[in-house]
Amino acid sequence: MTPHNKLFIPGPVEVSEKTWEAFRRPMIGHRSEDFKNLYRGIHPKLQTLFGTKQPVFLSTSSAWGVMEASIRNLVGKRALCCMCGAFSDKWFDVAKRCGKEAEARQVEWGKHIDHKDVDLALATGKFDAVTLIHNETSTGVMNPLPEICCTLAKYPDVILIVDTVSSCGGVKIDMDALGIDVMLTGAQKALALPPGFSLFSVSEKAFARAEKIPNRGFYFDFFEFKKQQTEWITQSTPSIAHIHALQSKLDEIFEEGLDARFDRHVRTNALVHDWVRRASFDFFAEEGFRSKTLTCVKNNRGIDVLKLARKLREKHHLVIDPGYGKLKGQTFRLSNMGDETDETVSHLLACLDDCL
Repeated sequence: MTPHNKLFIPGPVEVSEKTWEAFRRPMIGHRSEDFKNLYRGIHPKLQTLFGTKQPVFLSTSSAWGVMEASIRNLVGKRALCCMCGAFSDKWFDVAKRCGKEAEARQVEWGKHIDHKDVDLALATGKFDAVTLIHNETSTGVMNPLPEICCTLAKYPDVILIVDTVSSCGGVKIDMDALGIDVMLTGAQKALALPPGFSLFSVSEKAFARAEKIPNRGFYFDFFEFKKQQTEWITQSTPSIAHIHALQSKLDEIFEEGLDARFDRHVRTNALVHDWVRRASFDFFAEEGFRSKTLTCVKNNRGIDVLKLARKLREKHHLVIDPGYGKLKGQTFRLSNMGDETDETVSHLLACLDDCL
């Protein structure tokens, strides 16, 4: 039997046997009372997780589907795309491909988005939407969300769209308190579910904007999601297995306790950071703005990162990421998100020591 290679990449992350068991539950009809009860049952926990009183919608797509949907539903005048890495940079391209006016607020990879720069841009009056990735997975930068949200509060006509794909479920985010208009996340990162599913919530302010936007499409029209959610169904055939798995995972999350879960991510992240210093590596993300769910390690030692990743996989059956896109070989990424514990992360670090 081929040994299992455990994932320590920043998504998709390792999925537990308990979650896979839930994924294999018997199928139900997506317009049945069983499905309505399933959606209705998980919804209060989703609202608590998101920190919102708004409905939380289920999308059978990767988070990129909802990222594109946010552009199509909400940009009327021009989007300010805050760009600090591969995924936030791509959002600018998505906006242009959707036929929207967009402008880049670009910072060097490894740096954070400064709320003062956002303020200067919005003061021009050119923009009616801002796209922001909270936790830029490619660089390990966590942007200062509270400060940016405080800046947006000065501009009530501007919609704030936040990707929390690699932070939701790993760090505390209160959508309503922060004034986020669209908060979206994917299943395959800090929620530790299989990929191909996403979750999002939309403020009343954003719905008021969407009402004025033509050509929203159908599959990702926010009003289709809203209309069907009132009946506890989805706007199209969903991945029911994902929702069963989500139900199981939410039970786990709330049994552990949200604060305990967030504390665990802080603790395991600190273990990785201690190892980076001990192993004489450096961080790619600037100090004070480093992710709590993954670490992008700067290859200042000039090692063969691909060789390290291969050796770790062959000898210990552990998988790390040897750098994303243009950072391949210059960095490597270690994930502590999802179900990882002090013990599992310590094991990863010991195996890295062995391979180095």
